Amino acid sequence: MPTTAPAAPYRAKTLAAWLALLFGAIGLHRIYLHGPRDLLAWAHLPVTVLGLVGVERMATLGHDDRLAWVLVPLLGLMLSQGMLFAILYALTPDERWGATWNPGQPARESRWGAVFAAVLGLLLGGIVLIGTIAFSIQKAFEWQAETPAEDVRR
Repeated sequence: MPTTAPAAPYRAKTLAAWLALLFGAIGLHRIYLHGPRDLLAWAHLPVTVLGLVGVERMATLGHDDRLAWVLVPLLGLMLSQGMLFAILYALTPDERWGATWNPGQPARESRWGAVFAAVLGLLLGGIVLIGTIAFSIQKAFEWQAETPAEDVRR
């Protein structure tokens, strides 16, 4: 009696988009799509934790903590990349999604859930990315203003 390989699990585009939107900073969308052995998925967690450490340092030590200046943008970048992947997943055509993630299975329509994930990802991702850029530029100028003139000339 021949044995057949178990069918690969169906990977829904809408679920992947919402996982990226809500939990993209910790890499849950990659674990859903690539499995728990995906090293890039696990690389999300330490970077996000470092960003959270920066937020905690800034809340505890104030806005003068230079280490927090470096760590806080990491959180913003991780949140932004999660939103970007939510948009990319949601806007992938259903046929292409099926061919990539569900080969040999019938195509399924993603409907409005993916559209809402894309819209929310664009809105939140834009806010987070612009805020991260503004924060980083402000802190760079503050650091430059605090540096004595002799140090700048060297």
